[in-house]
Amino acid sequence: MSHPEPLPATRTKTVLYRNGSVYTAADPFATAMVVDGGTVAWVGSEQAASSIVDSSMEVIDLRGALVAPGFVDSHIHLTETGIALESLQLAGVRSAKELLDAVAGVPGNGPVLGHGWDETTWVDGALPTAEELERASAGRLVYLSRVDVHSALVSGSLASASGVRELDGFDGGATVRREAHTAVRQATRRLPQDELRRHQGRALSEAAANGYVAVAEMGAPHIGGAEDLRLAAEWNNSSPESAGVPEVLPYWGELATSEEHARRLVGQFGFGVRGLAGDLNIDGSIGSRTAGLRSAYTDAPVEQGSLYLTVDEAAAHLAACSLAGVQGGFHVIGDAGLDTALAALELAAREVGEQRVRAAGHRFEHVEMVDAAAVGTLARYAVTVSAQPAFDAAWGGPGGLYEQRLGERSRSMNPFATLFAAGVPVCFGSDSPVTPLRPWSSVRACLEHNNQDERISARAAFLGHTRAGWRAAKHSDPMAGQLVPGAPASFAVWEVEELMVQVADGRVQSWSTDPRARTPLLPALDTGTDPVCLQTVRNGVELFASPALRS
Repeated sequence: MSHPEPLPATRTKTVLYRNGSVYTAADPFATAMVVDGGTVAWVGSEQAASSIVDSSMEVIDLRGALVAPGFVDSHIHLTETGIALESLQLAGVRSAKELLDAVAGVPGNGPVLGHGWDETTWVDGALPTAEELERASAGRLVYLSRVDVHSALVSGSLASASGVRELDGFDGGATVRREAHTAVRQATRRLPQDELRRHQGRALSEAAANGYVAVAEMGAPHIGGAEDLRLAAEWNNSSPESAGVPEVLPYWGELATSEEHARRLVGQFGFGVRGLAGDLNIDGSIGSRTAGLRSAYTDAPVEQGSLYLTVDEAAAHLAACSLAGVQGGFHVIGDAGLDTALAALELAAREVGEQRVRAAGHRFEHVEMVDAAAVGTLARYAVTVSAQPAFDAAWGGPGGLYEQRLGERSRSMNPFATLFAAGVPVCFGSDSPVTPLRPWSSVRACLEHNNQDERISARAAFLGHTRAGWRAAKHSDPMAGQLVPGAPASFAVWEVEELMVQVADGRVQSWSTDPRARTPLLPALDTGTDPVCLQTVRNGVELFASPALRS
């Protein structure tokens, strides 16, 4: 199977897109758009397009395709995504035996890297032992990350080589969590710069081929370290190779202890770090039972997860970021983890003032277990929630991972409609490689939320995946994420089966083709298939093009 490679950046002459549909607030009936350099110059009707076309333009016949603002992935790990795409794919295994057979089938004599296993989908859930992994791999180093990348299975030889036997989270067998997992994962990521860059380029190409024009890279000391984030940010430079990929919005997840310290952490990179946020972990994940809970896991009554930061530490971080005018934030999933984050918000506000905290525009990643009081606090402090709808699609619902781990508590998870209704800013991403870079599947997950009361409209979901991603990153251009004259020409072209207006209320007709709605049309996502990306363009530069676009 061939993989998309970064395209060389080539600016074309003025381009007229016509005979399709343009998702724009400027004209709900627009069928054509003109791009001049890096800017949207005009949107309008087919009749008007016929009057302005001339020989100096490249004309692309959309043949009914949809032109829409490009997607922004608000939470991604580029190097991890690239490695996962080229590693042993374990999402489909359903037993320890199948996993061991997959390991045994990997050719070569180097380390065996794999990603995506989820024992909650297995026949009996029993994990292989370190000895079994050792035999299956014929003594090679083995690192197999769980789907959430908060724990892994490792061979005994890798455990020894990475020195984890005395670290927290090593159980003496094949499973590693917390500190032990960080150590073994980093041991397999000590790669030359050119190899790290190749993995990042692979991830960016995958993103471009799926309609993304920007990705928020979540760097941290315990993930890839500062050098990995520097490499990611270098894709934003002006070289021809770098211009042909989605924009990277870099975040650094390191704890600040004072205003001066926050400024120093941001300033060390010499490029525009968006904030000291992202995967600055307050807790872990539900799948690995490291998310901090108020009461024990349903399927492990002696476990309540982990809290990696105290209220005082988190509050000092938010206060420091607020004073420095820097966006701060945390990775937080469990209800006890969110309690810590919200108590830290209140404490920071008492120290530096509520207005300073609000003005900094802090963001929390994931925020899956939220009660009414928590929603109110998030709204009061204007904290953006950066969520992953595909989590609910993958693990919500009867019998799913969330129900196995949390019982009745799983019913109220990922309350998107409640957050939107309360005025909490929400943006969406994939947390790739945890879930795939498939934006329309993520939009569909919002429409088909396992809790019907928490479903949102297609328009709200689409904006959460596009314009809201730019706003959450405090992007300087207020027109980013929309296709109106004067806005950046950052968009994707989609082959669609049908275009419709969608409403959130499941008690009435969900989809309508009635043009009187005067609402820009989106793909009908109840067909069971995702739209196909034909082209992705950022600031007028083509990042990806299907051969079908100009055929």
